Amino acid sequence: MKDMSFATPLPVPGADPLVVDCDSCVVRSPGACGDCVVSVLLGPPQDVVALDDAERSALDALADSGLVPPLRLMTLDNPPTHRDAS
Repeated sequence: MKDMSFATPLPVPGADPLVVDCDSCVVRSPGACGDCVVSVLLGPPQDVVALDDAERSALDALADSGLVPPLRLMTLDNPPTHRDAS
């Protein structure tokens, strides 16, 4: 069985913020959105959300510790990373 990880580019100090536009997410669905940190913390956003380096690092730390789900955003510019679960 294959596991699909929803990876976003790692924060780069001084880089532009990561813009989360749920309308551009190719996996947008009740299942994916309900298990995405943006929806869990903010509810379904009505507009885009920009995350700076510190915010992304904080969300990554929370997700890595299991306190919140990870960012599930996948766009055509950011294809998913596939990992073999075996």
